[in-house]
Amino acid sequence: MRARDLAEEYPSVTLDSDVLEAARLLADRRLPGLLVLDEHDRPQAVLPASQLVKVLVPSYAIEDPALARVIDEEHADRLCQALAGRPVSEALPPVRERQKPPTTDADDTALEVAALMARERSPLVAVMEGLGDDSHARGTPPRMLGVITAAHLLDRLLGVT
Repeated sequence: MRARDLAEEYPSVTLDSDVLEAARLLADRRLPGLLVLDEHDRPQAVLPASQLVKVLVPSYAIEDPALARVIDEEHADRLCQALAGRPVSEALPPVRERQKPPTTDADDTALEVAALMARERSPLVAVMEGLGDDSHARGTPPRMLGVITAAHLLDRLLGVT
């Protein structure tokens, strides 16, 4: 089983996408995270749902959980409104601290993908065509075929046993 056989279409956003819409996408589809692409559809980051939750919570409540009690439910219900109109890039770590999402070549095996996920501790891996051959050297940039999520990979590997 090769990465190309495991790759699926997966929701993605761009660095300029509205972060509130990204949060809705994550919540509606119950996704572990979103793939963030640049203007050339190249993977730039993974936006985990947990990161959006962190953006919502005031920093003082993160530093001192007892202070979270002072926010009444009415104000807590409006926390998401603070996301409206902000780009996804603001919900990500600064560029110098940001790690590119793990990518795998379309011809890599399922075990290679699993090892990459484990090593990078990532819930998803972008599958790229043209990483391992000479097409990049000829000026043809790699092309994303899709994404492999940890849940999908486990499902396929468990189905084999």
